[in-house]
Amino acid sequence: MTQVTARRIPVTLIRGDGIGPEIVEATLRVLDAVDAPFQWDEQIAGMAAMEKDGDPIPEAVLESIRKTQLALKGPLTTPVGGGFRSVNVRLREAFKLFANVRPALTFLPDGRYTDIDLVLIRENLEGMYVGAEHFVPVDDDPHAVAESSSFITRVGCRRIAEFAFDYAVRNGRKKVTVVHKANILKALTGLFLETCLEVGEKYRHRLEIEDKIVDNTAMQLVINPEQFDVILTTNMFGDILSDEIAGLVGGLGLAPGGNIGHKAALFEAVHGSAPDIAGKGIANPTALILASAMMLDHVNEQEKATRIREALQRLISSGRNLTGDIGGTATTKEFTDALIAEL
Repeated sequence: MTQVTARRIPVTLIRGDGIGPEIVEATLRVLDAVDAPFQWDEQIAGMAAMEKDGDPIPEAVLESIRKTQLALKGPLTTPVGGGFRSVNVRLREAFKLFANVRPALTFLPDGRYTDIDLVLIRENLEGMYVGAEHFVPVDDDPHAVAESSSFITRVGCRRIAEFAFDYAVRNGRKKVTVVHKANILKALTGLFLETCLEVGEKYRHRLEIEDKIVDNTAMQLVINPEQFDVILTTNMFGDILSDEIAGLVGGLGLAPGGNIGHKAALFEAVHGSAPDIAGKGIANPTALILASAMMLDHVNEQEKATRIREALQRLISSGRNLTGDIGGTATTKEFTDALIAEL
């Protein structure tokens, strides 16, 4: 009898800095518990790589992701000084990960909001984050004026709009809200709004499509977040609003993220490396565990992803074995043990 071998999917694994190794280890245990089909290619990035190779993102990391086209990473610290740009931005640019996907789901039973289930999709490569900035000297002050340019392209807008509308349809969503500031930034975000609505025309028989100004959106998210389903917006607006949305469901400890392009995808916890609690065994691994569930969805292992999310829902709703950031006293290991028991 021929033995059938389960498929194994190569994934670049980056444990990261600070609490990264602790929450990655917890996530790997959870993935093992659901028999996730991943084969890990572990690479070193961040401060450990900086100390070893003088670069927080060595070529070996980039080469691994080129081969696997899939990565799971803990938080990375960008070295201070030396002209280093954000390591996360560099990874997004290197692999043209144009779509940032940030889901938010209510887990805490006694939070202010009890029924949030929304996704923010952010353009990831353009806008203010292109890094086109410089100082203008005046008299003897070399930093008298700081000037920055923001770039938004029609092709970039069309690409993220098509991704967002396809995502909404594929995941059974009902409404997409295009968020902008076209009343003031008429050319810059006006182009974004115009292009998104143009792309949206072919989806109007399947989706409700609306647009909102960013400051109104920020207020409406606090007043009535349940009105939103999928939010589609620009790079900087998405960066700000996604953290606001995380705050509505309990904080960044519950916030996963995916960075997706045509040839690669990278999944991560969106919080920082939290060096103040590193090594204490008290970090909340939920964000990275949820990111790993997003990665399972990405490789068409939705049943395993659903098992993880439902187990997290049961555990957090129970109020037992929770880490300190969400009202408990459990260690990272105790939380993970309890989650695996739920699985």
